[in-house]
Amino acid sequence: MEFGAVVQPDPPASRTVALAKLAEQHGFSHAWTFDSHLLWQEPYVLYSAILAETRKIKVGPFVTNPATRDWTVTASLYATLNEMYGNRTICGIGRGDSAVRVTGGRPTTLKALRESIHVIRELANSRAVEYNGATLQFPWSSGSQLDVWVAAYGPRALQLAGEVGDGFILQLADLDIAEWMINTVRTAAADAGRDPSAVKICVAAPMYIGDDLQHMRDQSRWFGGMVGNHVADIVAKYGDQGSVPQALTDYIAGRTGYDYNTHGRAGNDHVDFVPDEIVDRFCLLGTAEQHIEKLQALKALGVDQFAGYLQHDNKEETLRVYGEVVIPALRETVTARA
Repeated sequence: MEFGAVVQPDPPASRTVALAKLAEQHGFSHAWTFDSHLLWQEPYVLYSAILAETRKIKVGPFVTNPATRDWTVTASLYATLNEMYGNRTICGIGRGDSAVRVTGGRPTTLKALRESIHVIRELANSRAVEYNGATLQFPWSSGSQLDVWVAAYGPRALQLAGEVGDGFILQLADLDIAEWMINTVRTAAADAGRDPSAVKICVAAPMYIGDDLQHMRDQSRWFGGMVGNHVADIVAKYGDQGSVPQALTDYIAGRTGYDYNTHGRAGNDHVDFVPDEIVDRFCLLGTAEQHIEKLQALKALGVDQFAGYLQHDNKEETLRVYGEVVIPALRETVTARA
């Protein structure tokens, strides 16, 4: 299993770069950031600095969208970074949440998402693509490599991830829901004639190493509020008795609104509707041993990468314990089973 660290690109930029460097030192393979240009600093500028100061770690947005950036510009960013730093980028993409909603917009259609994935991936892999009636290719790009991982929750988005994604991003770590969604993605991949195992599975959730459970819950409750935005859209479309697992819909009954100005931040004052049970199910909280136990269960479901959010007050210590205890334990588990 690989490990990623997800950070918010809050100023100072040097702090974001320092956390990415620390993640690499502790054995993390990926450094992900949020991509909402009004709420946080511009991630692609930060990626250049991170790549310049690291050796192996890959960088990418968690996640970008087809609405706020021209697709050809997005592809050019990746191809340029790959030429500069040796194919160390990855693209996480979804229909759009905070980046579009904070401007009064709406998530894109799945059709637009599918088309954007094709355009971005072809151009960023130094290939030609048909776009708006023209054949486009970067004449200066050669040998660039980019995987595109699709973030999804609802049935149709999960199907899209299986059909066209190089990977699937699930932003919650509930074992029952993860099993359903992973199976849905893999079934869609098989139905599309793809090898289901070729679609990498990434589960993302807050990771907090500590022993004060209630404090860790309070620091991570924002995540249930963030996930609730997506769930609310799914329930509105499919109903709360549809094909979406009941465990994913029950907790949003008390949801009354959401303030994107505090999106993804510990201490949110409008996520009280998220119960402790949901925080525990969606996140990884507790001792190293408790993290290892849940990660082993996720690995058994076929998860290839765990990406841990670091929006809390114990970032460095959590990274240290992962590097010294958690990541080696998962590697030993894989070796023992091999």
